[in-house]
Amino acid sequence: MTVSFSQLRMKEIVNVSTGMKIGYADDIELDTETSEVISITVFGRQRAFGLMGRDEDIVIKCSDIKLVGEDTILVDMDERAISTKEKSVTVENLLK
Repeated sequence: MTVSFSQLRMKEIVNVSTGMKIGYADDIELDTETSEVISITVFGRQRAFGLMGRDEDIVIKCSDIKLVGEDTILVDMDERAISTKEKSVTVENLLK
């Protein structure tokens, strides 16, 4: 199956080992010598509408991709590799 990058961006990425939705493909890394895809990147979620930055990006290696379906991309990743998406931010009270 041949998939364009615009079609790839429309597919939701799901981790099959945890059932967690990771997000949508935002970027891909290509090897220009062999014309192969190295990895897919999902940008980190913005915090406070982007004012507080954003979480770390999730990089999915092609070896972790198990299936590219019609609507989803199924990956099998270690849960620790995705845990960066769920960081919490504490804001101190500035009105002390």
